[in-house]
Amino acid sequence: MKWTAAACAAIVFLIVAGCSRPAADARETAPAPSSSTAPAAGTSARPRIVVLGDSLTAGYGLDLSQSVPSLLQDQLTSEGYPYEVVNAGVSGDTSAGGLSRLDWSLDGDVRVLILELGANDGLRGLPVAALKQNLETIIARAKARGIQVVLTGMEAPPNYGPAYTAAFRQVYRDLARTHRDIVYVPFYLEGVAGDPSLNISDGIHPNPQGARIIERNIWHALEPLLQKDRG
Repeated sequence: MKWTAAACAAIVFLIVAGCSRPAADARETAPAPSSSTAPAAGTSARPRIVVLGDSLTAGYGLDLSQSVPSLLQDQLTSEGYPYEVVNAGVSGDTSAGGLSRLDWSLDGDVRVLILELGANDGLRGLPVAALKQNLETIIARAKARGIQVVLTGMEAPPNYGPAYTAAFRQVYRDLARTHRDIVYVPFYLEGVAGDPSLNISDGIHPNPQGARIIERNIWHALEPLLQKDRG
């Protein structure tokens, strides 16, 4: 992935802004995992698909109905699959934050975990070894509960040098190679990152059109898993 100068400037802005201001818009944060449909977490009898992530999952800058988890729910419903999608995205969350709320996020009859974490680790230049360990633990704990994992890769911006960027990218590849029974999507923002027409004004988060592209990419990885578990 190539990061434009505008995207890098937006990253710096987001890091500063994220560390200095409270959330001013309910669309920008997801304080707790929530279903993209009416039933609250812990109350639905339907099998679940949990999307554990950061602002890219929560739907920063979008209405809830435009977030990737909501779009996945719409697709499932239209195809007749009886699953409930849980949006467990928290804006600003790192891989460590996702790990800390894993058990809560996996409440209920969870069949699939879509794991979208690491963007904020990369933005902050956090240790790559810690990212790998956190994601490894999440995957292992989900698998121990019989949950199928879809791992989505992420790219680090070039701010911290090529060695960091390469090591960051390799984390996801290594996890996919180690856990051959998971589904691996190499880059969550494939086809969207770096395209101003597919992102909101910060140049980082997808707009409704970008979210739909991401949803289609994830759907292609997810749908074959559901054929085995339909009904």
